[in-house]
Amino acid sequence: MKNETELTDFRPVRNKPTRARYVILILLFFITAINYIDRASVSIAAPSIQTSLNISPALLGVVFSAFSWTYTGMQIPGGLILDKFGSKRTYGVSLFVWSVFTGVQAFAASFGFLFGCRLIIGLAESPAFPANNRIVTTWFPRRERAFATGVYTAGEYVGLAFATPVLFWVLTAFDWRAVFISSGLLGLVFSVFWFKMYQEPNRYRKVNREELEYIKEGGGLTEVSESAGRITWRDFVQLLKYRKLVGLYIGQFAVASTLFFFLTWFPTYLAEAKHMAFLKVGFAASIPYIAAFFGVLFGGFWSDGMMKRGVSVNVARKTPVILGLLLTGSIVLANVTDSSPAVLAILSIASFAQGMSNISWTMLSEVAPSETIGLAGGVFNFFANMAGIITPLIIGFIVSATGSYNGAILFVGAVAFIGAFSYIFIVGKVERITLR
Repeated sequence: MKNETELTDFRPVRNKPTRARYVILILLFFITAINYIDRASVSIAAPSIQTSLNISPALLGVVFSAFSWTYTGMQIPGGLILDKFGSKRTYGVSLFVWSVFTGVQAFAASFGFLFGCRLIIGLAESPAFPANNRIVTTWFPRRERAFATGVYTAGEYVGLAFATPVLFWVLTAFDWRAVFISSGLLGLVFSVFWFKMYQEPNRYRKVNREELEYIKEGGGLTEVSESAGRITWRDFVQLLKYRKLVGLYIGQFAVASTLFFFLTWFPTYLAEAKHMAFLKVGFAASIPYIAAFFGVLFGGFWSDGMMKRGVSVNVARKTPVILGLLLTGSIVLANVTDSSPAVLAILSIASFAQGMSNISWTMLSEVAPSETIGLAGGVFNFFANMAGIITPLIIGFIVSATGSYNGAILFVGAVAFIGAFSYIFIVGKVERITLR
């Protein structure tokens, strides 16, 4: 009887789900930070490079632009490569190559050598953000994706805001070549960690069955394989036929436009339009990045919090992005004051809002066809980085034509409002697309 009772009372033991997905997220955070450190290193070293290599301001501008042209041009091919070879190989090779050529810049003795390195770095970095999106989509359930997107996106602001003083110290203590060597070595070290630690969910030894079930039941695509098969340009054309995706592309162009204003014209704007002393500009330029860092984390927590409270995915994913874009439009208020504290407060609020809207990658992870997640991410990032080419050029044209930054600030605010309009009226319901 005792044995029968024991058999009757037996219940299968379920282990507590592991948290291996957060190890993957930490990897993404640090690699994204390294990504932006490597992008920013050339601007930090630029004055010393100009003197050392006898490069004119015009040629230095060409060096600055080289990264954006190849990075933008490779977004769609990079997405195709990502879907064909999978996240581990594509991201690992990408990180290794861009880190090598970041370090190789230290040996530049001419404009041509430096220009070529920047072109290759842009090519190599192109799969990074589509890979981030693909990995979050496979590793995280829907209710945690905004948080995960916010964490890895915060890495870019950490790289810009907190690593910049360190690189300035390296420049001062050693020379401009040490800036590139230290940045490149950091990336090479993390490429070793990446190849050693990253696996797809169904191959990762530290994830248990309960965590896999938790991710899968929550909408994570845990069974996306390392190679998604043959992806063609026909798949790219097909992605442009969906109104939902077109709306996201327009919206992401708007989200990125404000970021690129801060990355390019912001210090000059403070010095020329608001007459700040150059030393003060150096301190002030870091404030919006810090604000954006907190904005993107807030947007992720808020979106996932709504999901956990039972709010529909449509409302939970759209609300932070739309309100973020609308609040970003408040940047136009900078035109009505010359007070330095007021200007910095307005621009910091706009940058916080831009960070909040930058969880827009989460929305792409909710709607992209599962067969072409990498390609959809590449197209998405292509439109984002078109803003990196178009926005600085338009701002420069407006300033040259009018002699004032007021029109430029109005342009940035108007683009933000257009992005909000796109998310409200064009994107429609947030749900995964099934390819026809």
